[in-house]
Order: sequence, then C-alpha cells, then structure tokens
Amino acid sequence: MHASSTARETDRKAPQRHAYPWRWTLFFVAALTTIAFFFIPAFIIRPFSHQAPRALLLAMALRQRAPLNTLIAALACFFFAFALWRTAGRWRKTFIAFTLLLVTFSAVMARLNYFEWMFHPIAGAEFLAQSESKLDPKEMILAVRFGSEARAYPISQMAYHHVLNDEVAGVPIAVTY
Repeated sequence: MHASSTARETDRKAPQRHAYPWRWTLFFVAALTTIAFFFIPAFIIRPFSHQAPRALLLAMALRQRAPLNTLIAALACFFFAFALWRTAGRWRKTFIAFTLLLVTFSAVMARLNYFEWMFHPIAGAEFLAQSESKLDPKEMILAVRFGSEARAYPISQMAYHHVLNDEVAGVPIAVTY
C-alpha cells in the first residue's frame, strides 16, 4: 500500500506534458493566423511578377484587416504560449520562443507600409535633350506635355521606382507607373 501511495504522489508531481492538447492547437491556429495576415499579402504583392486580380483582391483585403486581426491573434498566441510554457520541455520551449518571435515580427510588419521601402520615388530627375539621350530607340516611355514643355520618362526606370515627383511648365506633377 505504501508503494502505491508513493506512485500517486510521483504522478501528481510530474509535469503533465499532454494534459491540454487543445492549447497547442489553439496556439498553432493563433500563430498561423498572425503570420498569414502579413506573409500572404507580402508574397502576392511583389514587384516585377504577375499578380492575378483575385489574388490582389485577397491580398488587399487581408492587408486592410491585418492590424486588428494580427493584434488579436498575437495576443491569443502569447496567452497560449504562456499556458504551455510551464509544461513544455526544452525543445518545445525553443519552438514556442521562435514562433513568438515570428508572430511578433508579423504583427509589427502588418502595421508598416513596407511597400514604400521597395518603391523609392526618384528624388531628382535629370533630363537630357533627345539628341543627347542614350536611350534605345525601342525604349518605351511615358510622355508628359504642358504647353511648350515636355518630359519623357523611361518605363524601365519607372517600373522600378513607380513614382517620380517633377515639375513641368511650373506645374508640380507626380508621374506613376
């Protein structure tokens, strides 16, 4: 009888690693939700790659809802991580910590306009006369004319920068592509 009471005491003292599997499930769901709200739009909206209309619609819808949804999902993820931490072994704690790092990164990035980092406006455009230009004759351009002044912007440059602030005939313009 004494041996069975000792075994019961040992069972009570041992951490219960699998006592709450639903906590792991909810932790994963919250983490994946947070990560998806950042990475799906970031993957779909990429320069110089095909972007299907339905995919862009999805990306913009996720991006619009990302600040609130990533906050809620990240808080839930941290709550479940805290609940799981006590019973987790070293490797699971490492996994939880790495997941929380990725969740935090995703929640922060969902609040930033990282597309501005990719598409820098051209600060000061330099213009040459057509006779001095070294553009290939087949180079596509965007052309703007106000009165007697005209400007030509190479598509190859505009495709990278997307935005150029300029002034033509005293009128400030923003050229986009």
